[in-house]
This record gives sequence, structure tokens and C-alpha cells, in this order.
Amino acid sequence: MTHTPDLSNAAWRKSSYSDGGANNCVEVADGIPGLVPVRDSKVGDGDVVLVGRDAWGAFVRGVRTP
Repeated sequence: MTHTPDLSNAAWRKSSYSDGGANNCVEVADGIPGLVPVRDSKVGDGDVVLVGRDAWGAFVRGVRTP
């Protein structure tokens, strides 16, 4: 069974890779065990993608690799 975490009090932060422009803002929330919630900062009450920590780590390593 999958449990959806309560994100109502999540502390969201913009990704350091977002350029801060009006159309390119991704936010992530920390502190959710085993998961990294990701959302579009322009739609704060919109959908959230829940990514496993290991998968998120692989994604970040891939982005950082030239």
C-alpha cells in the first residue's frame, strides 16, 4: 500500500537549477522520509510528483555530470 504524505506544512524551496524566470521554477520539499516531493512553483496548490530519494539522487548526479 502506498501512503501519500501530508505536505500541508512542507517547507518548499526552489531548485538551485531553476533560473528564477517566470516560466522555469521547480520547487522541492525536504524532510519527507524516503521521498522528494517536486512541484511547479507557479502552481503551489497543484499536483506534486513524489520521487524516491535514490531516484532523485541519481537524477541530480545526472544533471551535474557534464
